[in-house]
Amino acid sequence: MLRLQNVHTGMANFFASGVLSLGPTLGPILWQLPERVAFDPGVLDAFLSSLPRTRGEALSLARDHDARLDGRAWLEIEDDGPLRHALEPRSASFADPRAAEILRAHNVALVLADTAGRWPAFDDVTADHVYVRLHGSTELYASGYTPEELGTWADRVRRWQSGADGDGMPRDVYVYFDNDARGRAPHDAVSLDARLR
Repeated sequence: MLRLQNVHTGMANFFASGVLSLGPTLGPILWQLPERVAFDPGVLDAFLSSLPRTRGEALSLARDHDARLDGRAWLEIEDDGPLRHALEPRSASFADPRAAEILRAHNVALVLADTAGRWPAFDDVTADHVYVRLHGSTELYASGYTPEELGTWADRVRRWQSGADGDGMPRDVYVYFDNDARGRAPHDAVSLDARLR
């Protein structure tokens, strides 16, 4: 709703909501944008500049939460450590090469989303990690992935992990299956994991 602007309190509330209780198991934080949010270089750069880069920075930000979290905020961390971020835009305007440049400058992953053709799929590698969201290959949130499709995704994951794709830098890869309308997500995740072992 804020369209990446005036986000301080909203972000503080998010980080005070309990996510920091995950400690070092907290993976990349996903910032998903609706289709109506178009690429604006200044707005994107300012938003990414405001993101906390460590759990300690996130805790400091969380302390600025508003009254909605009074009495139920989580304001503790066991130890400090890095935070990673990923951005999933749904506007084709993010195909602008400047968007990838800004994301690279902030080490934020541009999400590669498979959305059954509903939204654009961006495949620029922009961070030291890759974040893939598989929403369904033929039917959004519902279709499962065939063995052949999972094999193709496994090959891509291996290339990112080895550094064979792009600039030669090995990357951590996160794959999230969101094709859960018919319960396919956990089965596809297990199948992909088996191909990567």
